[in-house]
Amino acid sequence: MKTIDELLAEGVAGRRVFVRADLNVPLDGTTITDDGRIRAVLPTVKALAEAGAKVVVASHLGRPKGAPDPAFSLGPAATRLGELLGSAVAFATDTVGDSARQTVAALADGQVAVVENLRFNAGETSKDDVERGAFADQLARLADVYVGDGFGAVHRKHASVYDLPARLPHYAGFLIATEVGVLKKLTEDVRRPYVVALGGAKVSDKLAVIDELLGKADRLLIGGGMAYTFLKAKGHEIGTSLLQEDQIPAVQEYIERAEKTGVELVLPVDVVVAPAFPDLATKAPADATTVTADGIPADRMGLDIGPESRKLYASKITDAATVFWNGPMGVFEHPDFAEGTKAVAQALLDSPAFTVVGGGDSAAAVRLLGFDENAFGHISTGGGASLEYLEGKTLPGLAALED
Repeated sequence: MKTIDELLAEGVAGRRVFVRADLNVPLDGTTITDDGRIRAVLPTVKALAEAGAKVVVASHLGRPKGAPDPAFSLGPAATRLGELLGSAVAFATDTVGDSARQTVAALADGQVAVVENLRFNAGETSKDDVERGAFADQLARLADVYVGDGFGAVHRKHASVYDLPARLPHYAGFLIATEVGVLKKLTEDVRRPYVVALGGAKVSDKLAVIDELLGKADRLLIGGGMAYTFLKAKGHEIGTSLLQEDQIPAVQEYIERAEKTGVELVLPVDVVVAPAFPDLATKAPADATTVTADGIPADRMGLDIGPESRKLYASKITDAATVFWNGPMGVFEHPDFAEGTKAVAQALLDSPAFTVVGGGDSAAAVRLLGFDENAFGHISTGGGASLEYLEGKTLPGLAALED
């Protein structure tokens, strides 16, 4: 795929450059609680603006139902982008309507605008090729060149990600080029031992990547809510812990495959339990206790890996050459259940390995728990996209940039 370096070499002064970013930031009302994704696209936006382009930034935010919804406005993201750039950013209050057209037309060379949430238009996410294509046609009229830099959306076959690049000269931004380079290190000529730590709530979200990694990783460390389906599959009592009972046969098959292929599948040996899911609003003490993984009381819920598991997981990361981590080990938002996630993050920092934090809740945990983001080898901006790449899937947004 062509990169932004090639575009900058060609020259962009006076050209309207459409940057498909990922500004899907978490909001508390209108307050951004984590601006990591905005900061991730800064190098691309700054380089284009400094080269004299008229930069049109577009993104989705949340899951509005194909119509304007003030709760999902990109206004706060546009304001924050301006603060980070150190210059005013214009904001269009629609996607392809009068405001967007007038805002883009008013841009001088080197100025930046953000258009409203692309998902306010049903054509953005439509499964109908004609409807999606019609929206892409409208977006194309706002620009002369397309730069894809929203890695968190490249696994979506959406108008701005998949259809629009076909209508304009297209290039990969700095972020996408970096993300793809990192993922190749996890799939091609991997330095070993290769350790993968997987957490998060649902085992169903990770089945495909586990299936793929059973043939590639040396060790799989399983934590988070998904661990309890594994423990149940081994015949253990899991109390009221999160369980996907329909996934037990698949999990049992993966356990057997790991044994046959020599992949070390590591499960918690102890867990932190409580009577119920904790109150994340007040962070009130949750009556947490630690029990063995095969001794969870019937009336208790597992919410984090225990201290022995933390030591075990850290020891499995210590001698790794490559580590990929996706998904927290517990309910990290609550102090009583954050230690497992902290332990894995710290183990990555202490390891000499090439370490990759696979986006989503893992990246949020790194920031929330106060770790230095720059100390990790790479923190991905796209959890779902990273996983699908590791699964071996073709990502529509990357395929569109390669054509």
